[in-house]
Amino acid sequence: MGGRKPLIAGNWKMFGRRADLHEVSDTLKRAGAAGSAIDIVFCPPATLLREAAEAARAGGAQAGAQDVSPLGDGAHTGDLSAPMLTDAGAAYCIVGHSERRADHGETDAIVAAKAKAAAAAGLAPILCVGETLAERESGQALAVVERQLEASIPENAPHSLVIAYEPVWAIGTGRTPTAEDIAAMHRSIRGLLDARFGRHGAEMRVLYGGSVKPANAAEIFAVEHVDGALVGGASLKAADFAAIILAHPAAAR
Repeated sequence: MGGRKPLIAGNWKMFGRRADLHEVSDTLKRAGAAGSAIDIVFCPPATLLREAAEAARAGGAQAGAQDVSPLGDGAHTGDLSAPMLTDAGAAYCIVGHSERRADHGETDAIVAAKAKAAAAAGLAPILCVGETLAERESGQALAVVERQLEASIPENAPHSLVIAYEPVWAIGTGRTPTAEDIAAMHRSIRGLLDARFGRHGAEMRVLYGGSVKPANAAEIFAVEHVDGALVGGASLKAADFAAIILAHPAAAR
């Protein structure tokens, strides 16, 4: 891991009501002292961001947004600017998730603009990349992710930038790549970051995402160059999310 502090983030996606906010505090209670060794982040829907941020901070964790506008404050109905998200208590922001890329047509250029806007407002971008099943089966996985990284990471990227490798075909399907496949991709990503950003690239964390659950978390965390996880559905329930956090080797230190 090269001295990088592990990060485990939960993406609630379009789930959650105020009645579900207890899952934040319950997760942190179950995780116990692990929170001092691992950065824990909750990314709820925007409607819950302020309250989730308060609950997270009370337990030594942080909150993040699921998306951000690349634009500043202005006449952009329905959008949320990066300063609005920091004002609501966010410390991180997911950008470029495959569901945004697919459902909203977000290009690498748009993702780069969002990451730049997030960083300018003090948010740490969690920038998602990943290949489709067809791209993997055709042997293009490494090339696809390399292209996404080259085009989606803004110039002068902050040291706080986090990369989340999420193979599109593994998200929400219960399927995961082999440990060898994860290792190969993370090794490639680490090499690209080191080559582009030098010692600053070595500070950037690379997470794995895509059907992470209590049953496979320990195996994934044991893979070289995996600095944590971006967890989807399993982050909605305290018992599951805490079990994933506790599966990280740093939790036992």
